[in-house]
Amino acid sequence: MATQRLGLIMHGVTGRMGMNQHLIRSICAIRAQGGVTLSNGDKVMPDPILIGRNAEKLEALAKAHHIARWGTDLDQALENEHDAIFFDAGTTQMRPTLLAKAIRAGKHVYCEKPIATNLNQAVEIARLAEDSGLKHGAVQDKLFLPGLRKLDMLRRAGFFGRVLSLRLEFGYWVFEGDLQPIQRPSWNYRSEDGGGMILDMMCHWRYVLDNLFGAVQSVSCISATHIPRRWDEAGRPYPATADDAAYATCQLAGHHGEPVIAQINMSWATRVRRDDLATFHVDGTDGSAVAGLSSCLAQPRVATPRPVWNPDQKQTMNFFAQWQEIPDTQPYDNGFKVQWEHFIRHVAEDAPYPWTLPEGAKGVQLVEAALQSCQQRRWVDLAPLPL
Repeated sequence: MATQRLGLIMHGVTGRMGMNQHLIRSICAIRAQGGVTLSNGDKVMPDPILIGRNAEKLEALAKAHHIARWGTDLDQALENEHDAIFFDAGTTQMRPTLLAKAIRAGKHVYCEKPIATNLNQAVEIARLAEDSGLKHGAVQDKLFLPGLRKLDMLRRAGFFGRVLSLRLEFGYWVFEGDLQPIQRPSWNYRSEDGGGMILDMMCHWRYVLDNLFGAVQSVSCISATHIPRRWDEAGRPYPATADDAAYATCQLAGHHGEPVIAQINMSWATRVRRDDLATFHVDGTDGSAVAGLSSCLAQPRVATPRPVWNPDQKQTMNFFAQWQEIPDTQPYDNGFKVQWEHFIRHVAEDAPYPWTLPEGAKGVQLVEAALQSCQQRRWVDLAPLPL
């Protein structure tokens, strides 16, 4: 059994998501476990170099996690022929330019979502990646959540019968910053810095809907900036210019040929009274299920109770107790790490990898369609991407 090195340029990992999910919980965890195992038993050990603008932060991060290489010169890093992959978790506005530069330097590319702030840029970078012959991928971490993997298992087993509808509830209260410290970066609430609920989350919901319930055909959406004034990391007030909530309805092409209706509520200005910060409630002819990030509860047709509507009497049924939990039948690793392992195998041994930049462009397409629906207050159809 041999171990091969895989050079990896990691850009933008001093930010919350890039540092926690991609560097620490993915690449560092992969290194700690001895690398990624290939189909022939060989190992691939990622050797990252951390690239960014803040030398002090990069050096501290590299030392804290026993990473030998870091720097502030991206062009110089891209010139190193011994580093095969470029990864970006920086700002969305810069992503298409950085990806294009890396592709032209002959690097395989992997990046956070969204892959661009508009569809034209997303299609352009997806085409460039496809034409290059290099490997490419976009983060689609929600597909690897334990709750959604259990939900997908129910779907593949035929548990739902014909899927009728989906209700997706997502979000929690993000503190404004005056009374309590903020728990999300302030740029998330400034449209000029790439913030906004629709831009941030519709990319996720596109691949979840497409893969689990049916291709998105059309969308109707309304957005809101419920909290117009927030305070930044330094305690300074600023106007919130981005949407902090959105409410959408999508029509999907269901797997049984009948349309599926998906209702999506997403908000940074809601207080949670549900099983998890994100819940997916699926109703089908033969059964229903509710999945969170980790758990999944199901109720089959034959065990569906018969509630009675009587507004004159207090409800005696405990509806939460009428569902059966789907057990953990296997270990579930961090979703970001799992997808990283898939991408590394894709680069190292050409293993199948469906989560490409064109799939990332589909997410941007739904973003743009939702924004168009908000502006024009109408349903917007999604056409096939010109790829």
